[in-house]
Amino acid sequence: MKTTLSAKATRLNLKDFSSVPMRTFWITSVAFFLCFFAWFGIVPFMPDVVRDLGLTPTQKWNSVILAVSGTVFARLIIGKLCDKYGPRLCYTWLLLLGSIPVILCGLVQTPLQFLICRLFIGFIGASFVITQVHTSLMFASNIVGTANATSAGWGNLGGGANRLGMPLIAAAVVSFGVSELDAWRYSLIIAGIVCFLMGIVYFYFTKDTPEGNFSELKAQGKEIKGKKKDEVGFLEALKDYRVWILFVVYAACFGIELTVYGTMDDYLQNTFSLSRITAGNIVLSFALMNLFARTLGGYFGDKFGKLKGLRGRVLFLVAILLVEGVMLMTFSTITSLVLGIAFLIAFSLSVQMAEGATFSVVPFINKKAIGSISGIVGAGGNVGAFLAAMLLKSKSAVAEQAALAANSGAGEEVAKLAQSEAAAAAVSSGYFIIGILVFVAGITALAIRFSTADEKDAAADYTLTDTNNLNPANA
Repeated sequence: MKTTLSAKATRLNLKDFSSVPMRTFWITSVAFFLCFFAWFGIVPFMPDVVRDLGLTPTQKWNSVILAVSGTVFARLIIGKLCDKYGPRLCYTWLLLLGSIPVILCGLVQTPLQFLICRLFIGFIGASFVITQVHTSLMFASNIVGTANATSAGWGNLGGGANRLGMPLIAAAVVSFGVSELDAWRYSLIIAGIVCFLMGIVYFYFTKDTPEGNFSELKAQGKEIKGKKKDEVGFLEALKDYRVWILFVVYAACFGIELTVYGTMDDYLQNTFSLSRITAGNIVLSFALMNLFARTLGGYFGDKFGKLKGLRGRVLFLVAILLVEGVMLMTFSTITSLVLGIAFLIAFSLSVQMAEGATFSVVPFINKKAIGSISGIVGAGGNVGAFLAAMLLKSKSAVAEQAALAANSGAGEEVAKLAQSEAAAAAVSSGYFIIGILVFVAGITALAIRFSTADEKDAAADYTLTDTNNLNPANA
């Protein structure tokens, strides 16, 4: 999609709710938040689900794997669909159709039905890709990294907000006379209905670009986007080595954030002898850093882009990835709670900044295939989460089994303590290995290059946006 630069927003004016770019920014951020809220909505209720449906530990773990697997598939295809049909229709249908398995999850009666619903609920994780495509089409080069990072960060909050939000919904449901045993079911149904209603809002209150929808522009002769052109764009994205480097990079930041976020509760309890509530609050604060950390990554990506061109964006991405790797490696070796929290905060800040910095580079790889590239890179995050989780699971399982076998003749309390210590040590070594891999991914990102023509185009965009910023009407 090619839009004139003057039509795109050149500032992120959060008080503006009337212009097409800013209205779209707000709506897509809220839609993303609701999708992540629903995607991870079952997490606070898993003990209830296990008890109600009689899930085995294997079935419980498989439900997590299926949710991630569904997202990988959906992210790979949704980007291409955005290039062809526009983000407005794609988001509308994702919300409408994605609400169905969320609602059905509240009606399941068997473990198999639950696993199937978890697979299809994972599809709404593709909302991230559409969010990035839509903001990329709405904002000019000087601010696109900041806009992408802010919308993604605020949307990601949904994955942490459900720890508070879902129990509150359940409490409200119980106050109306619903049994506490069934509260989790009603909570999911409500979350699904809200997603469905958001799909209607998205259809009527957003546009594909500042100039109009894809279908309208095509009818006016301003947009010719035939099937053949779409296929060429997607194939070009697949063949571009830079896309696959960014795939690995996003696996090394967003994928690792998901894995660390999912395993940190137990790690903090086992390593620092914290209560479940205290550990949960620390992890929740980790998620809340998305309010500003991703935005910082996009902001500095834009600033380095202005100073050093597209190469500057890459260099900042490399630097923040190296910091992320070092912070995680250091955190994994710490046994002091105060130092541990300090380095966990530093890791949280750097990993989320790396995510924002990644998508300050993505829009410049190939402007004819922004959707396809966003989809491939976005899928990398979930692949990284899956692989990192499998690494930690395998190391922990072996260590715990060995600890239990070694203490089989001891009392139950002794055996549990040995198991906890073994799990903590295994996860610690796993974090260290992952930190090394993140560091390597950062060095690999140095291989991302741009042509002289691409650099000149980006520089020209900055010149034009600087001129447009002198006119408030263009903001």
